[in-house]
Amino acid sequence: MGRKERREREVKRENYATKHSAEKRKQTLIAVGVFAVIGVIVGYSAWTFATMTENVPGGPEDAGVLGSDHSHAALSVRIFGDEFDFSAPAYQIKSSWIHFEGRDGSTIHKHATGVTLGYLFETLALGLDDQCFEFQDGRSFCTNEDYTLVFFINGEKVSDIRDYEIMEDDRVLISYGAETAEELEGQLLKLENQEIIK
Repeated sequence: MGRKERREREVKRENYATKHSAEKRKQTLIAVGVFAVIGVIVGYSAWTFATMTENVPGGPEDAGVLGSDHSHAALSVRIFGDEFDFSAPAYQIKSSWIHFEGRDGSTIHKHATGVTLGYLFETLALGLDDQCFEFQDGRSFCTNEDYTLVFFINGEKVSDIRDYEIMEDDRVLISYGAETAEELEGQLLKLENQEIIK
């Protein structure tokens, strides 16, 4: 192999290395640019969300800004004495304003002022009024001659809970059936001993 051929090979190697290095640098600069744009978008979105003073679309009417409150309350819904389980994924964090979370189905978390229990049940797609409790599958439990839907807040019987805004450590019972006063007292006692997970 002659000197000329050797020199041509060295030049080819240098050209290849230079081209390869330039291509690698170009790809790195493009990646850095893309990540920078993504970072700016994420940062701006987080800043906008954290500083927003108006309601976010989809939130409850007349609710305060997210983060304007953080209250916890215990809830027990009993149908013919059996407790309904809100720990299933279908009932977890359906709204940022008020929800169940962490696979717990007994503690309500409220994150803004002006958010009512009626809104909680709307977000869970459960029908609730002063006479009926209705599940997503259409089964409804309404006050009639034989059975009654009753509501208690902190041990006090109330006629309706839809417009009630929970306060820290409230305890809410919804009971449907033909329970005696003693049986309702038993349900209230269980609710009183129920842990509120904060």
